[in-house]
Amino acid sequence: MRRVALVTGGTRGIGLGVARSLAAEGFDLALCGVREAAQVEGALADLRSAGSDVRYFRADVASRDDREALLAAVRSGFGRLHVLVNNAGVAPAVRADLLEAGEESFDRLVGINLKGPYFLTQAVARYMLEQKEREAGFQGAIVFVTSVSAEAASTNRGDYCVSKAGLAMSARLFALRLAAASIPVFEVRPGIVHTDMTANVRDSYDRRIADGLVPQGRWGEVEDVGRVVAALARGDAAYATGAVIPVDGGFSIPRL
Repeated sequence: MRRVALVTGGTRGIGLGVARSLAAEGFDLALCGVREAAQVEGALADLRSAGSDVRYFRADVASRDDREALLAAVRSGFGRLHVLVNNAGVAPAVRADLLEAGEESFDRLVGINLKGPYFLTQAVARYMLEQKEREAGFQGAIVFVTSVSAEAASTNRGDYCVSKAGLAMSARLFALRLAAASIPVFEVRPGIVHTDMTANVRDSYDRRIADGLVPQGRWGEVEDVGRVVAALARGDAAYATGAVIPVDGGFSIPRL
């Protein structure tokens, strides 16, 4: 029986890169996002061409009702779930200085980037434990896709940094809680990656990368992240629960 992965925000950007890598590994896919189904049909068709059963569920992870409906639909539609990839996230609508930023943006980012995946993981973890009781060979895994901004501070988007730092701690907490059940939990920490989220700062980062910001001297691509997540989902690092894997071209290496 094929394994099933749920990828939040899985129809664009890093999430789509992750979904492609998982499809290539033979996973069936449950994807969620906030766009209408018609808007993501091209991405779904591309993923299905690899032979995967791919289903899209419209859900906002910040909404309790949507999270509950999402997991219920996955349980009903697939009857199993082996891997959760918490990828969905947003950037601030407007970058604002730390002394000027308002609560509305903070609440939005924390709701989507932190609270949503935290409580979705809680529900999925319970379901994985149920499956493990029924199926001796059940192999589960949970991956949190965070950001180098979990540690690297940007004073013009403090709300984003705080949300990602909280998500990093969430990964650590769930790794500890699920360790005895042999359900590994990982944090994958991308750096500067080509996505629609970074499109409006592309020129700035082009210059900074050319000036040495990233030791490998290039942007990250969504496939760079996808391949790492796929290896974790396969079970290649089953004894490394709680690990933080930077996918940032060396950005996070301390340098003199």
